[in-house]
Amino acid sequence: MAGGLVGLLDDVAALAKLAAASIDDVGAAAGRASVKAAGVVVDDTAVTPTYVHGLAAERELPIIKRIATGSLRNKLVFILPAAMILSAISADLVEVILMCGGAFLCYEGAHKIHHRVTHREHHAEENLPAVALDEDAEEATVAGAIRTDFILSAEIMVIALKDVLDEPIVSRAVILVVVALLITAAVYGVVALIVKMDDIGLRMVESGRPRSQRIGRSLVTGMPKLLALLSTVGTAAMLWVGGHILLAGAHELGWHWPAETVHSLADPVHGVAVVGGVLAWLVETAASAAVGLAIGFVVVAVVSRLPIGPGRAASSAPADRQGTTH
Repeated sequence: MAGGLVGLLDDVAALAKLAAASIDDVGAAAGRASVKAAGVVVDDTAVTPTYVHGLAAERELPIIKRIATGSLRNKLVFILPAAMILSAISADLVEVILMCGGAFLCYEGAHKIHHRVTHREHHAEENLPAVALDEDAEEATVAGAIRTDFILSAEIMVIALKDVLDEPIVSRAVILVVVALLITAAVYGVVALIVKMDDIGLRMVESGRPRSQRIGRSLVTGMPKLLALLSTVGTAAMLWVGGHILLAGAHELGWHWPAETVHSLADPVHGVAVVGGVLAWLVETAASAAVGLAIGFVVVAVVSRLPIGPGRAASSAPADRQGTTH
């Protein structure tokens, strides 16, 4: 009996070690997949504050919570099952869909650049007074943000899926759930900090302590600059990630020369002592972004000639407090 109990305990210990290793593998895979989606994550973080910036302070966090809940529902209820079905049908189909997402990222980045160049005079949203939305207006704001998030969440989940196609189907599903939870928490946690940055700054200014007042004023004046920086970084990340997705996808589907050409551009700097790897990455990243920008402008030109306008709510800022659109 004692021997049987010892054997059972040994089996339980072995199963526990196997489970722990599996959890580690899932965590590592989820981490890698999340990093691959970094460009879209930055864009998501940059877009969402525009939906609550300028609203009454007491409604900012509740609205962000509702958008975050909708984002998680997008990922787990709608996108995850579709992604699992696609991955079970064909890896090439996932690659094609991922390339469509890459082309969309290129379009978004190029469209934002085009919009900034042609609408330089329209950048006064941060000067709008804070207002309280009525119930219907708040519902519309949340619904618009969740619709925008659906596109970004789909891009994130397909990018993550591509990185875990070699995993067993159950592990694949678990990894995507972890990615969905991690990215949603990270994005909307950062968004909450950004939109409350000016409120925190004002409280520090009102504290009466000189050091706190200096920091508080920096937070208040720095929020618009941070939003602008996030928007710029998000645009650059979209072009880089979108271009890279298209190059890698073309290579996977048998069209090798574009990716090989970009890779060859980095060969001259690989041998540079100490910083050769970093320089090579920068060259390849810049080349991928250039490819993304070129393809993006082509898509912008095509879309501009379609009878139906761009379908993304995030391409336009939310309606201003007077009922017009920026």
